[in-house]
Amino acid sequence: MVLFAVVFVGLFVVFAVAEGLGAPSVPAGDIALVSGPPSEIGHISEADYKHSLEQQEAQTGVKKPPKEGSKKAEELHKSAVGELINAAWIFGEAEELGIKVTNKEVEAELAKVKKESFKTEKAFKEFKEKSHFTDEDVTKRIELQVLSNKIREKITKETPPVTESELMAYYEAEKATQFTKKPTRDVRVIVNENKKEVEAAKKALEADNSEAGWKKATKKYSPTTASQAGLQKEISEEFLTEPLKKDIFKAATGELIGPIKQEKNYLLLEVVKLHPEKVQTFEEVKATIESTLKQKREETHFSEWVAGFSSKWTARTQCAAGFTTEQCANYKGSGHPAGAPEACYEANPKTPAKECPAPVVQNQPALPGTVSVSKPEGERKVQRPHPEETTKSAKEGAAGAAGAAGSPEASEAATKAAEEAAANSGGEKGK
Repeated sequence: MVLFAVVFVGLFVVFAVAEGLGAPSVPAGDIALVSGPPSEIGHISEADYKHSLEQQEAQTGVKKPPKEGSKKAEELHKSAVGELINAAWIFGEAEELGIKVTNKEVEAELAKVKKESFKTEKAFKEFKEKSHFTDEDVTKRIELQVLSNKIREKITKETPPVTESELMAYYEAEKATQFTKKPTRDVRVIVNENKKEVEAAKKALEADNSEAGWKKATKKYSPTTASQAGLQKEISEEFLTEPLKKDIFKAATGELIGPIKQEKNYLLLEVVKLHPEKVQTFEEVKATIESTLKQKREETHFSEWVAGFSSKWTARTQCAAGFTTEQCANYKGSGHPAGAPEACYEANPKTPAKECPAPVVQNQPALPGTVSVSKPEGERKVQRPHPEETTKSAKEGAAGAAGAAGSPEASEAATKAAEEAAANSGGEKGK
């Protein structure tokens, strides 16, 4: 049911708002006109809108239409308009790309949906009635889904391939971390809350430290580790705490260590095998690197395409008064960030806003040294004004230097100069 309850074309997020110049007017009886798709798709009628709104209300589970002008009513209104515009955009883009859907493909996809989402044909029929879907609506939704998938596949296939030099650069950048297996140890362990029991186990193992001896000792003194005769394979140093880390990684093989207090238990340890650090070769990890970089590049390529897709079709979309949204070329926004409380922009708000967005979008440059092949955008952090501690130390340093010169006037002038320099530095930093 979820498959029908969501907008299939949600992957085409709207990023941009374009202003149409000399755009055609919306015909009477339509709420929007999209230039490009077939005429029966590009003309979005009032009847289409009412039907879409009815479906939106059913999908959100409202028992009766919300009060006109309410926040809920506005949300449903925008969703209904947006769904119709999205559909027109997808059909139009598919036509321009030469992508088509056959009846056989639609039938196959519908059969798949029914099999995965509905137990019986009766359940599917009940869903359609409850959600206000006609057979034509279902066919159109399925067609949109298939077209969306085909468009994504086509655009993704156009992604530039990853070169051999890029693969090697990634390997060299990540070799010391991602492709280096740290040293590990195979360790036999006795675990018991009773220290005397662990001491008794140690005494028994000092007499017989063979695997058979460990089987007997763990069965008697450490039932929780008895299944493998106490053996724990490839223990890594990074997951250990002290004193275990030191005891295990500094011990010689065959040496019995303990009893060691670890929280509520006492442990007896013996390192039986050392596994040194191992660096995987480029050939061993080449396929993994290629898959990782290919996936990242495809995601970036498709995201960039979506931005252009949205801009192009927004510029081709004209909406009637009362139906303009961010997807319309003739949309006039407030200029306020989406989701910002209106109280942030009122002179005397009845209820002051708890939090308001910054008046200017802050830059988030990459921190020096964080850009790499594996992280091409680096680690980003919002720019901030010059730290207060720095300005304070600048003032004190200048004042101290002037004081050392023995001139009160010089001290005052130097302090003032330092304040101005600090203020200018802070302003430049915050830009």
